[in-house]
Amino acid sequence: MQPLRVALAQTHWPGSREEICPVYRELAAEAAGRGAGLLCLQEFTLSPYFASVIDEANYAWAEPLTGGESDCFFGELARTNGLFVVGSIFERADDGRYWDTAVLYDPAGMQVGHTRKVHIPQGEGYHEDHYFAGFDQFPAHDIAGVATSLPTCYDQWFPEMSRICALNGAEFLFYPTAIGSEPDAPEIDTVDAWRTVMRGQAIANGVFVAAANRTGAEGVTFYGSSFICDPMGHVLAQASRDRTEVIVADLDPTVFALWRKLFPLLKQRRPGVYGRLTDG
Repeated sequence: MQPLRVALAQTHWPGSREEICPVYRELAAEAAGRGAGLLCLQEFTLSPYFASVIDEANYAWAEPLTGGESDCFFGELARTNGLFVVGSIFERADDGRYWDTAVLYDPAGMQVGHTRKVHIPQGEGYHEDHYFAGFDQFPAHDIAGVATSLPTCYDQWFPEMSRICALNGAEFLFYPTAIGSEPDAPEIDTVDAWRTVMRGQAIANGVFVAAANRTGAEGVTFYGSSFICDPMGHVLAQASRDRTEVIVADLDPTVFALWRKLFPLLKQRRPGVYGRLTDG
């Protein structure tokens, strides 16, 4: 693993792509100015959170993996600022299926990888199962010498997902995210549970973990709080609940190596006794 300075940007949906693109340009320039090599953006980066309601008109936000407005914009951000960039799209595949997809760009502005969301939420305020299915692959991408997996949002709650990513060689997990209030239980605030479950997976798998969340209200009220933590679970950078901002942290390979030496958990697993995990 190589050292890498990572930036996360969070913001709200202002109502149109014409309004949000200049915001991201400013955030990307700030990230580059603070020495980041990678900029990570939130789920459905250039779209509203359409899945808060069921409406067939929302399929208009779907785009092809390459050649669409988001693809061109992410490439521009990466190329202009000399950054790796991770964005998120509502993908309309060539075969007519739909996915929630994280897309990766290199500093030349070329799309060099993508990962489709595996676990799909359903329920009041989060009708994602109406719009797209869950995928079944867990790739790791090379970002400046850091093996990086790009699961999305709800994947955060499933330790099986992060474990497989780590077994596939991931050293860093980044989740584009859109999470907030629970319409069925407005008195419950899940932000601490959300952060804790990812910190635990960082510890258990010996990986860096980060999530860039949305802010603002779009059917649900998103709680921001984007963060980056190390393999010991220490939070290296933490954003506010409601402000547009960039946070930055360094992924230190010495911390990665030390934790995996002290707790070689991936090597001490006993897969032969885990059959219950795949019983369905």
